[in-house]
Amino acid sequence: MTVTLEVSEGVGTLRLDRPPMNALDVATQDRIRDLAREAAGREDVRAVVLWGGEKVFAAGADIKEMRDMDHAAMVGRAGALQECFTAVARIPKPVVAAVSGYALGGGCELALCADVRIAGDNARLGQPEILLGLIPGAGGTQRLARLVGPAKAKDLIFTGRQVKADEALAIGLVDQVVPAEEVHATAHAWAARLAAGPAIALRAAKEAIDTGLETDLETGLAVERAWFASLFATEDREIGMRSFVQDGPGKARFR
Repeated sequence: MTVTLEVSEGVGTLRLDRPPMNALDVATQDRIRDLAREAAGREDVRAVVLWGGEKVFAAGADIKEMRDMDHAAMVGRAGALQECFTAVARIPKPVVAAVSGYALGGGCELALCADVRIAGDNARLGQPEILLGLIPGAGGTQRLARLVGPAKAKDLIFTGRQVKADEALAIGLVDQVVPAEEVHATAHAWAARLAAGPAIALRAAKEAIDTGLETDLETGLAVERAWFASLFATEDREIGMRSFVQDGPGKARFR
C-alpha cells in the first residue's frame, strides 16, 4: 500500500510510502482520501499525524502520469484531486503534518491541510507548479494565501522557489522546526497530548475556526455560539469543570 493508517495511543498516523519520493499519483491521492475519511470516522483515532518518512514528506504529483493527461482528462480529475486533500482538511480532529525533506507541490498542499506543521531542519517546502506552466491545483492557491498572506503566497507560487525550514518558520508556513531525527516523535507527542483531551470540544474549536475563516464574522460568531452552548450537554464539560473546581486547572482526565 502506498498509504497506510496505523493507530497507537489514540493517534492515527497517515503514512505515505511510495518510494523514492512519495510522488502523489492518482491511486495514492485516492488512498489518502479514503484513509482520511476512515480516520475521521474511527472512535479510536482522536488525533492524526501526516508522515512521509524520514527522508521525504512528498515531492509532489507524479509528473509522468500527469503528462499523459489532456484537458478533458484533467477537467474530469481536478475536482477529485481537490476532494482528496479536502478530506484531510475536514478530519474533525487535530491533525499535524510531520515534514521531513521535500514537501513540494502536492506535498506542500497536503501539509497545508493540517492544523499544525512541524518541520525538520532538513525540510524544503514550495509550490513549483509554475515551472511546469501550471498553478497549484489541490488547494495551494487558497490554503497557502490564508496561512501566510497573499503577498508571501504569490511570491512562492509566482516564482516556484523552495524555502528551507528556517524561512518557512519565519513566514508562518510551518509552526515549529526541530532536528530532522525528532520530527515524527515531536509530531506524535503533540497529537497524543490532544488525543487525551475533550474530543467534542476539540472538534467544535476546529470547526468554528475553519468556518470562521471561510465566511463573514457574523456567521462565524453564530457557529461559535451554537457549538459553545451545545458543549454544555457533554460529559467532557462536566468532567472538566468538576476537575477545575476540585483540583485546579489542567488536571482533568477526559474519557
